[in-house]
Amino acid sequence: MKLQNELQLESALLETRRHFLKQCTSGLGMMALGTMFGSCGNGSTKKQLVANPLDVKIPHFAAKAKSVIFLHMCGSPSQLELWDYKPELAKLDGKPCPPSFLEGKKFAFIRGVPDMLGSVGVFKQHGQSGAWMSDYFTYLPQMADEISFLKAMYTDQFNHAPAQLFMHTGSARLGRPSMGSWVTYGLGSENANLPGFVVLTSGGKAPDAGKSVWGNGFLPSVYQGVQCRSEGDPVLFLSDPNGLDRDLRKKAIDALTAVNQQQYEEFKDPETLARIAQYEMAFKMQVSVPEVMDISKEPTYIHQLYGTQPGQSSFANNCLLARKLVEKGVRFVQLYDWGWDTHGDGKGTSLEFGLRDKINQIDQSITALLLDLKQRGMLDETLVVWGTEFGRTPMQENRNGKKMPFKGRDHHTDAFTCWMAGGGVKRGFSMGESDELGYFGIKDRTHIHDLQATILHQLGFDHEQLTYEFQGRNFRLTDTAGKVIRNVIA
Repeated sequence: MKLQNELQLESALLETRRHFLKQCTSGLGMMALGTMFGSCGNGSTKKQLVANPLDVKIPHFAAKAKSVIFLHMCGSPSQLELWDYKPELAKLDGKPCPPSFLEGKKFAFIRGVPDMLGSVGVFKQHGQSGAWMSDYFTYLPQMADEISFLKAMYTDQFNHAPAQLFMHTGSARLGRPSMGSWVTYGLGSENANLPGFVVLTSGGKAPDAGKSVWGNGFLPSVYQGVQCRSEGDPVLFLSDPNGLDRDLRKKAIDALTAVNQQQYEEFKDPETLARIAQYEMAFKMQVSVPEVMDISKEPTYIHQLYGTQPGQSSFANNCLLARKLVEKGVRFVQLYDWGWDTHGDGKGTSLEFGLRDKINQIDQSITALLLDLKQRGMLDETLVVWGTEFGRTPMQENRNGKKMPFKGRDHHTDAFTCWMAGGGVKRGFSMGESDELGYFGIKDRTHIHDLQATILHQLGFDHEQLTYEFQGRNFRLTDTAGKVIRNVIA
């Protein structure tokens, strides 16, 4: 009886003038205005709709990369301990910070006049390119000639959550689609049995910005990132309920598809197509995802290469899974590793202990990922990006004017390092330069939007043309800015 009443009510809401006027009186003016301005979509948007939103699509021009693996270190490791060699900073270690560094500046925690802090790491040059890396790394230096460094990156945000959103959605505010969502919206998926955008997390916690960093925003929900796990069931609620076999589940999916197709034909809502695609994808994933997420069948030498341990949740496992996923045609694989906030307020957040521990957790596996992709002939068509949300100050943090018990650095927006490898970027290359103390970029500065534009370019997109109409205007990942970093492209 209850279901029948709900059906009758739904029918009345859709068909009678009385219900329509009761629910929409206050919105009639906005409806008319929306029609005039074409809000929430117009004819051009509808023409882009396809039977399956994840069908393969053609980019604007020939792509140099087929897929992206983005490695994000949540919390922002210090570039001054890892990549950005500053011998002049060591000479000022322990001395008061110059007033010019503090005037008109706002920091997350620094108050008063902090002391300068020389690098804790010992730097050496590696490879034919002479890339500077510190002794924090043991394995990665062997891949120095595969990496393109961007050493004068800068951002607009100095707090973790908005800075992470800015890096991955192009906006510090909630509601914008993530980079992976834009990529799958523009390219679709090469594997009909797997999502086009997969997210893997490690470090014990999710990013500070939460799941919004892999959300679809105003794009149809089929483009949001699918979070998979390297421990336990790869996707929550993927298994059939007890008593429901696969044949019966298929019949249920077919029935839902028929109902949703009727609804789409009546209302032309693109979200209905997304719903159809999601149900069908979930059904296919029940077989395909457990297979691709099972690393136990990988040969022993691969586990030794990555340092993986099947059945556990780890960054190393996620790196191996990332290779397997792009090998199966997944467009965008996002790895988030939590725990890189190094303020020095405890041993685990210190530069001398905590940061070294975190590097030990990723060093071997990132090196293995690059080496494995190269040996399989996949690195040329896979763009690997290592990044974080912002940098760290050349001053030692003095929270509320008090010196921390361990060495640490505050958040910094004006100079930090990201790097890329494979996917059509130059090998053994370094671009950008910060000043002699690592405080501000003085040569070839690159903004977050520039990095985003470059990633899209390598996938075959003009970032200014990859747009989606929402609320009467065209939106894009790079908002109203961004330039492709031409110097880094091979």
